[in-house]
Amino acid sequence: MKRNKPRQNIIKAFNAAIEGVIYTFKYERNMKIHYVIAVVVLLISLFLNLSRVEMMILLLSISLVIVSEMFNTAVENAVDLTTNEIHPLAKIAKDVAAGGVLIASLNAVAVGYLIFYDKFMHLSQSVIVSIRKSDPHVTLICIVLVLISVVVVKALTSTGTPLQGGMPSGHAALAFALATSITMIIENPIVSALGYIMAILVAQSRIEGKIHTFWETVAGALLGILVAMLVFQIKIFNFY
Repeated sequence: MKRNKPRQNIIKAFNAAIEGVIYTFKYERNMKIHYVIAVVVLLISLFLNLSRVEMMILLLSISLVIVSEMFNTAVENAVDLTTNEIHPLAKIAKDVAAGGVLIASLNAVAVGYLIFYDKFMHLSQSVIVSIRKSDPHVTLICIVLVLISVVVVKALTSTGTPLQGGMPSGHAALAFALATSITMIIENPIVSALGYIMAILVAQSRIEGKIHTFWETVAGALLGILVAMLVFQIKIFNFY
């Protein structure tokens, strides 16, 4: 039992952290806006030939805005917990936290302008190149969108914990999204079949471990496949 305790503590820590992410999305209106903008920006980046550095800066900027909003939420709740009256210091704490979100958002806008301006100017020339060279970026965006979709659905259904149980199975969604990405990138039926076999094994392990029900796992698998197909279809449509 003592050997399993550190592992259980780690799982509880991850559950608590992801529950914080779900809480902010579920109860904070601004966080919903941030997620929508993040999804739109990631979808737009599919049409552009972003370098690894540009993609890294873009993801860091998105993460900075979301993390800042989460800290803002934490500060607001902590202040409301410790005082029942309107205190000047409480207002300062909330204003400073909100100011951090504002700076992070302005930074994201500046980064978006610097990255996308020239890309939009040369969009007609870069589309074909992006199809040929940005498959790893497409896969990364697919993974991010799948994870965001899982967070959204879990927040709406409010079942299970972030890493165990609930609708849908995040592990199944990610596994089938990766298998679909492999199928779209590598035109080899054997490799594709192996990818889906691995995804099925992941889904089966969630069911066998009684972490998810059959339908929660199926829902996760369908979510992963649909998101991956949507991302790659957008890429292909943009090519034509």
